[in-house]
Amino acid sequence: MPAQKIETSHDDTIHDVAMDYYGKRLATASSDTTIKITGITNSASQQLAILHGHKGPVWKVAWAHPKFGSVLASCSYDGQVIIWKEGNTNDWVQAHVFNDHKSSVNSIAWAPHEIGLCLACGSSDGNISVFTARADGGWDTSRIEEAHPVGVTSVSWATSMAPVALLGFGLLNPVQKLASGGCDNTVKVWKLESGSWKIDCFPALQMHSDWVRDVAWAPNLGLLKSTIASASQDGTVVIWTCAKEGEKWEGKVLKDFKSPVWSVSWSLTGNLLSVADGSNNVTLWKESVDGEWQQVSAIEQ
Repeated sequence: MPAQKIETSHDDTIHDVAMDYYGKRLATASSDTTIKITGITNSASQQLAILHGHKGPVWKVAWAHPKFGSVLASCSYDGQVIIWKEGNTNDWVQAHVFNDHKSSVNSIAWAPHEIGLCLACGSSDGNISVFTARADGGWDTSRIEEAHPVGVTSVSWATSMAPVALLGFGLLNPVQKLASGGCDNTVKVWKLESGSWKIDCFPALQMHSDWVRDVAWAPNLGLLKSTIASASQDGTVVIWTCAKEGEKWEGKVLKDFKSPVWSVSWSLTGNLLSVADGSNNVTLWKESVDGEWQQVSAIEQ
């Protein structure tokens, strides 16, 4: 498939790109304080909308599952999280603005859709907030205070499907778990129990020697094993695995990339990991039958 160049016409650095569920629209977040929506076809791209609302660089954008309509979330250096809704085609409004954080909000992630319209946010103030939409249009808020006291850089949800779901028992109580990374060089796992978030890994997962820039929880498709990838300023990616609920997490260095690693992302089936590093390379990795990770392709920018 040939590469397609997309002109976004942002006036400054682009920090995040998110494709919608159907692969038809691209949302981009920029230091120019705007979010731009671009329509994508096989041969062309077209700017559809420009969203104004943030007062600082926009770090992340995230599309909600289409079962909730056309909904987009964004977070910014200005400390705000904005929920955008599309009414008429390409006509976006600010449906809700959260000002719960006292400094830059660095990461946002929508929960698996089975849980509902639910957004986790990680901030430089050290806290994680979780906003859940109610049927009456309002939002409930839960918080993880001092999740990473010197700053939260990234948040990622676990698959909500319990291992028994594939055996026909259904989703009686979807599990709510989060992974987070921070400026304390650690990865932490959190679980919602009786309405409050509790740490679910003892001690915190520590193999990095510098800031954790990104965490990504792999889709597990109902398997017992849980897998998290973490990317760090120290140049390494670590693959963390937990054999089953309640057991200890084990970490294994995927590779030392010799430059900061900015992001990690899993394929929908959880068997391919993409890594973007500070040398402008994107590499794809796959776990072999014997448990070793192998690079399967590279995209040089």
